[in-house]
Amino acid sequence: MKRLSIRVQQIKPSATLAITAKAAEMRAAGKSVISLSVGEPDFETPKAARDAGIEAINSGFTRYTAVAGIPELRQAIAEKFKTDNDLEYSANEILVSTGGKQCIFNLLMAVMNPGERAIIPAPYWVSYPDMVKLTEGTPVIVETKAEAGFKITAEQLEEVLCHRCKILFLNSPSNPTGMAYSAEELASIGEVVRKHPNLIVATDDMYEKILFDGKKFATFAQVNPDLKDQTITLNGVSKAYCMTGWRIGFCAGPEAIIKAMTKVQGQSTSNPNAIAQKAALAALTGPTDELDEMVRTYEQRRTWLVDAINEIPGMFSIKPDGAFYVFPSVADWIGKTTPSGITLSDDVVICEWLLEESGVALVPGTEFGSPGHVRFSYAVSQDTLEDAVNRIATAAATLT
Repeated sequence: MKRLSIRVQQIKPSATLAITAKAAEMRAAGKSVISLSVGEPDFETPKAARDAGIEAINSGFTRYTAVAGIPELRQAIAEKFKTDNDLEYSANEILVSTGGKQCIFNLLMAVMNPGERAIIPAPYWVSYPDMVKLTEGTPVIVETKAEAGFKITAEQLEEVLCHRCKILFLNSPSNPTGMAYSAEELASIGEVVRKHPNLIVATDDMYEKILFDGKKFATFAQVNPDLKDQTITLNGVSKAYCMTGWRIGFCAGPEAIIKAMTKVQGQSTSNPNAIAQKAALAALTGPTDELDEMVRTYEQRRTWLVDAINEIPGMFSIKPDGAFYVFPSVADWIGKTTPSGITLSDDVVICEWLLEESGVALVPGTEFGSPGHVRFSYAVSQDTLEDAVNRIATAAATLT
């Protein structure tokens, strides 16, 4: 349509939401469907946060707040960065937004000029490239390998960097792979970034708290303190505190960039939800017992699921470090034929076939920039996981 902008015609709808919608249609038609497609914790929001939200409503805390967030929440975020990440930020260097996604969009709107490049390691979170396009930037996709833990190496970064590169995205632990960068890997990347003083590192740490096997989380500015002024550290309460629907994300970085991002937010959504801010404050400052139990549960599911997937002929997954995803290869299925005569030409067709044949909804790796893979979310019960894997194994056994 001529009335639609070029920028909106360049982007595509979320595949995750599309698959979820298809699964819902099938359920409505009476079919048994298991959805492993949505990245949403299956635990409840912590009680302290729920109670704080109720108290905010009952006390009338329902009006506009400062665009960047209420002072006490920004102070709690500053304390979180200090305690968890050894990073010192003032309130003027912190922005609270309507979810982590808005933080990223604000950043791109604030710094990206037409034609400038954003380096995005693949597999990537599905929204990065399209948000770059919406801000008239150019996504530069760098393919990573399973044997490197699906992480960009310093050598790969060196090869693609040029004077037009404005942003490097790092996501750790990653959606969709669950893999996390070690301090040593971040230090190696830092050596390259030091040579490019105009490059901004946008480090998406949304899954920071969901890390397994006793691994210690590290973030880019913590490992490379001299590059703190080139770093925007992004985080939020959606995943760690099971608050996806509350829509609170936050970030910290150089005051000039945060001020510009706040200006963008002031002309778009204005302040994040007042009630949700109070709930987020309680989550960040409250007890962590529920969080600890959630992480233990996810770790157990992760271990079971990887072992089970690797017993299915033609599927193989490395063991993720955190988050609640596995990202196995299904490359060996490509070219095989189903009993109904369908040739599995790629991972998209594989996911369509699995949904129709076994009633299991997965997300194709193509949507994350890594064809030949599929993403499982194990933010479901153990019984549901076992049912899903049994269905997939049964379907896989019919391929020829």
